[in-house]
Order: sequence, then structure tokens, then C-alpha cells
Amino acid sequence: MSNELTNRINNWMGQDDFFSNLGHSFFEGAKSFNQALKTDIKETDNAFDVKVDVPGINKEDISLSYDNGILSISAKRDSFEDESDKDGNIITSERSYGSYSRQYRLPNIIKDQISAKYTDGVLEITLPKSKKTSSSENQIKID
Repeated sequence: MSNELTNRINNWMGQDDFFSNLGHSFFEGAKSFNQALKTDIKETDNAFDVKVDVPGINKEDISLSYDNGILSISAKRDSFEDESDKDGNIITSERSYGSYSRQYRLPNIIKDQISAKYTDGVLEITLPKSKKTSSSENQIKID
């Protein structure tokens, strides 16, 4: 669908080099925003192991919290070095900046034993499971 729309926009704008990738650039920007904070979650008998890609973001700009069974991760990148020439011209810029956040429902965690480390653009979080489990059954007896 986006390719069809991109082609329509590009055809409408003509073959001018400036406009030829306008639609493509717009949809690529939206695509990269949706791909922020790519995550893998592995469940073992004792814990949830979470790995989050946060390349190019400083450890100080990452925030983690766990509350009411929800793991929240947020990260921000305020700026990056400008690659423009002395006149301020830049041909293209594909690096993104801004704030990103994700939340994951991971119940029955021992909150004070959660650990995290950040190495080479990957955030690794271990959330140890509690031995007691809450009943997931929502049946209510009717008198």
C-alpha cells in the first residue's frame, strides 16, 4: 500500500530529482519511528529476560520502571552532530531523534531483584519471577 501511494506521489510530482523520493522519504521516516526500541523477551522458569535495541542512545538517557506488573522503558536522543556543509546544506538525514517508549505486561515479578545492564547499544533486563502466582481465573460465584 505505501509503495503504491509513494509511486502515485512521485508520479504526480513528476520526474524532478528533488521530488522523486519525497513519498519514499516520508514513509521511511514513519517506518523508522515504528521500529524504535526493538525488543526480544524470553521467558524461563525463573525469570523474564528482556533485550532492547537502543543504539546511539546514552545510558543516562534511558529510563526503566516497573509498577503494577508493567515494565516501562523510555529513551531519548536530543540531538546528533550535523553533517551539513559550511552553508548549512544537507542532502539527506536518516538518523532520528526524539523520545521513544514501550511498555510490557510482565506479571508476578520480584520487584527489588530486577537487574539491568547496557552494553554496545543493547539494554538487557532480568526480571525474576515470584514463586507465588495470582489466580488468572475471573469467575465469580453467584449466590
